[in-house]
Amino acid sequence: MTQHLAAAPAAPTTGTDTGWWRDAVIYQVYPRSFADGNGDGMGDLEGIRSRLPYLRDLGVDAVWLSPFYASPQADAGYDVADYRAIDPMFGTLLDADALVREAHELGLRIIVDLVPNHSSDQHEWFQRALKEGPGSPLRDRYHFRPGKGAHGELPPNDWESIFGGPAWTRVTEPDGTPGEWYLHLFAPEQPDFNWEHPAVRDEFRSILRFWLDMGVDGFRVDVAHGLIKADGLPDIGGHDQLKLLGNDVMPFFDQDGVHEIYRSWRKVLAEYDGERILVAEAWTPTVERTANYVRADEMHQAFNFQYLGTHWNAAELRKVIDASLAAMAPVAAPTTWVLSNHDVTRHATRFANPPGLGTQLREAGDRELGLRRARAATLLMLALPGSAYVYQGEELGLPDVTDLPDEVRQDPSFFRASGQDGFRDGCRVPIPWTVEGTSYGFGSGGSWLPQPATWGALSVEAQTGVAGSTLELYRAALRIRREQPDLGAGESVQWLDAADGVLAFRRGGFVCTANTTSEPVRVDIPGRMLLASEQVRTSVDGTAELPADTTVWWAV
Repeated sequence: MTQHLAAAPAAPTTGTDTGWWRDAVIYQVYPRSFADGNGDGMGDLEGIRSRLPYLRDLGVDAVWLSPFYASPQADAGYDVADYRAIDPMFGTLLDADALVREAHELGLRIIVDLVPNHSSDQHEWFQRALKEGPGSPLRDRYHFRPGKGAHGELPPNDWESIFGGPAWTRVTEPDGTPGEWYLHLFAPEQPDFNWEHPAVRDEFRSILRFWLDMGVDGFRVDVAHGLIKADGLPDIGGHDQLKLLGNDVMPFFDQDGVHEIYRSWRKVLAEYDGERILVAEAWTPTVERTANYVRADEMHQAFNFQYLGTHWNAAELRKVIDASLAAMAPVAAPTTWVLSNHDVTRHATRFANPPGLGTQLREAGDRELGLRRARAATLLMLALPGSAYVYQGEELGLPDVTDLPDEVRQDPSFFRASGQDGFRDGCRVPIPWTVEGTSYGFGSGGSWLPQPATWGALSVEAQTGVAGSTLELYRAALRIRREQPDLGAGESVQWLDAADGVLAFRRGGFVCTANTTSEPVRVDIPGRMLLASEQVRTSVDGTAELPADTTVWWAV
């Protein structure tokens, strides 16, 4: 029997059915924008490796790396040409191996992005499919179809790309004539795999083993809800399709057949020592549908996008918290909580704008208000039962960069007339490490997206050791979360009576109080104050005044 490399030691558990992922704080690294090790203006694996001690000291449990595979970069690496190779802009396989090993030595786990819904159009399979023409067995591994109309001049169905425009592109056959069409739910450079084909399933099980053999601790599965398409690829009609982040039922998303795939993947992970995990990026109509991805024999976690999209409003937050916990209870899976990632506006900017503007904004809003709410929302999130995700730079209170010139933008959906809003570059600007320098410590060669002149004041250097800074707030929160036995994993909260606009709940000997209103509120002091997102005044009469948009942790 093959002996596989072991992952980092498992975290202490309280029973045989628990694991480290149940209460883990997982930090998302967007490799382009985290740290540049070779001075070319682009973040890379060497840069990430040099900053691992920072992540250890921050207090996170694991690091999730967005794609670093060989890619033409038509969609920032989510168009993969070779799933077993590192793109030269990020380094080499030796760099990846060193990164995994050093992370484990520091007590950090590594989760890598996997992109199974589609490949790059430069992938060997797709290139051969084009060259071999109609009837090629390689075309069966994608969705090639003849077009409609007298001469096949119309797309096979009415599906639209998430990035805008038709979800089909017609190819020119080897003899120079217009030929078949292929499906791409995203950019034309990202043809969708046909997951009904056994070769596709075999290939991805092999890819899983390749990275597991290197020692990675898990996979975040991109577009996990998109692999299986409805039989016959039926038309949708006049329905608004362009809602990757929406709750509509679509024939290309959240089909029941995806679950067979993930059950087979779970068996692959079981072949390996240590606790390796699967995390679903699954946009589903309801949290109950999301729960299907984390049944006992499928994935371990699924992103809670319903929570991410919730406004800073006590009633709305309580509703989605209750629904999320209730949905996960029947499948005994941990609930996850997330406020920002590489696809949405940072929550420090989202909360700076009026509600209802969506998760993609081009308005800076009230910066001071947004940061205050973001700090409060973070403490609320970290107090909830389950696992939490932190997007790089949010621990610095970074806002979105909303004034990037159009000519520097690289988000592929920005260059299309419809589809996703196209302003994701704003949350992907390289993060600042130092107060001064050409790229504020990101690297010696500038940065691939321009950083604002104010970035130095928000840098790691500027905030380290500064009482009340957002960075020190995160460090304190993650330390307390580790030390408090009633924080982290769990299935429920005990709601406490509170004024309108205030959330208060208890978890054993811990209480969290969040004032989501724009006015101070006075509350009874339930115990010793552990941490507050803003300065809180206490009185001798046993009450405390919570400023507007403030969350407080108490030990009782």
